[in-house]
Amino acid sequence: MKFYKDSNNDIYAYELDGSQDAYIKEGLVPITDSEADSIREAKQQAEFDALSYSQKRKGEYPTIGDQLDALYHAGVFPEDMAAQIQAVKERYPKT
Repeated sequence: MKFYKDSNNDIYAYELDGSQDAYIKEGLVPITDSEADSIREAKQQAEFDALSYSQKRKGEYPTIGDQLDALYHAGVFPEDMAAQIQAVKERYPKT
């Protein structure tokens, strides 16, 4: 692929064989693969930086199911809740 960018750093890719050259807009600037990668990485980082702390944290936490299972195994649930969970685990044991 050959890469071009516009004034907004939007990247455009075209086939190397010239079959798409007619679609190359005026004003696009040719760039290298490496430059295209750098622009993509910078945009990706900017999008990540724009996320709120809660959006960033969400992907890092274990699933709610894993968190609850850990609490159950640690014995932190009230007895009646632990009994309900244990009943389900016994009804559907791991195979």
